[in-house]
Amino acid sequence: MTKLLRLAALGCALSLSAQDDTRPARWKTLDGRAPLVIGHRGASGYLPEHTLEAYRRAIELGADFVEPDLVMTKDRVLIARHEPLLDGTTDVASRPEFASKKTTKLLDGISTTGFFASDFTLAEIKKLRAVQPNQARPQGFNGLYEIPTFEEILEMLQRQRATSRREIGVYPETKHPTFHYALGLPMEDEIVRLLERFGLNFRSAPVFIQSFETANLQYLRKKTAVRLVQLIDADDVALDGSLSYAAPYDKPYDYAVTGDKRGYADLVKPTSLADIAKYADGIGPWKRYIVSVKATDANNDGKADDVNRDGSVNDADKQTTTPSNLIDLAHRAGLLVHAYTFRNEKGTLGANYNGDPRNEYAQYFVLGVDGVFSDFPDTGVAGRTMAASQLQ
Repeated sequence: MTKLLRLAALGCALSLSAQDDTRPARWKTLDGRAPLVIGHRGASGYLPEHTLEAYRRAIELGADFVEPDLVMTKDRVLIARHEPLLDGTTDVASRPEFASKKTTKLLDGISTTGFFASDFTLAEIKKLRAVQPNQARPQGFNGLYEIPTFEEILEMLQRQRATSRREIGVYPETKHPTFHYALGLPMEDEIVRLLERFGLNFRSAPVFIQSFETANLQYLRKKTAVRLVQLIDADDVALDGSLSYAAPYDKPYDYAVTGDKRGYADLVKPTSLADIAKYADGIGPWKRYIVSVKATDANNDGKADDVNRDGSVNDADKQTTTPSNLIDLAHRAGLLVHAYTFRNEKGTLGANYNGDPRNEYAQYFVLGVDGVFSDFPDTGVAGRTMAASQLQ
């Protein structure tokens, strides 16, 4: 990497988390800096996810980082999709020329039928167009945008650095690495190669690499100095607010393959956090590990009640629980905490937030979370400003 590229990227890294509206606060983050707002799949609340347009919108709305989930094509090109499956986020099902590519594979141990990116070349992927998978969100942009490669995303961010005084980081996730490895399509070395090409393969670069699995992060630790984040999942929330676990959301899939008895619930214990700190720089827990929600079951039927009588049962019918000590435990282990996923829809918000998503962000920021993954980055920035005022 050239000295110029390294200095530019270092300057970018130093500028992150230095928003003018957050400087006065006494942040409880690991390093005392303002927490990050990460554009989850771009500004996916507004535009079809994992498109250059969604990433640009996230930047315009104030995101500090953008998050591309990465899968690999048949010809070994990294592209941005949430899953190896293309069905829900592209128009592939409506394209008769690709009908024969529909197949069934084992995806993290579960028989899954659909269109897999690994059966398409990049040239074929480029014929597809992105769609909004959430039917409650705007559908008017369906069919307009291409599926970008990781290289194209890095090029776009490079142009942003050249034309703007404000920096933006990149936060790729390796999706289903064991699945890809079994297909002969390992992703890790290609990610590192591209980061090196764009002058981003060093410790303080504005880069995080994340994964729900552990073995590939440990491999990456030997290949790159950029910061790594261990994601921590769960299946659902029980009536009392405790987390429930069911495959494949019970443990890292590489644990399932190797017969490791541990699960995600074990990874948030102090001893496991200390082990994670040996190969990673942070954890990315589902937000319910930090603040959960408790349901009402007045008729004792074992099901959550529709408290607000809107015809559906969701988090808006539930009360938030007392925050856990996970942030403190992680910080003691020297780990950052980047929680996911924050959304604006009222059904995703505990009743205590009174339908205002800024209140949820503010609570997490005041608790000391180091960053949040947000579908609506502008709301995340507003919540950070709210938290800053509360910490004066």
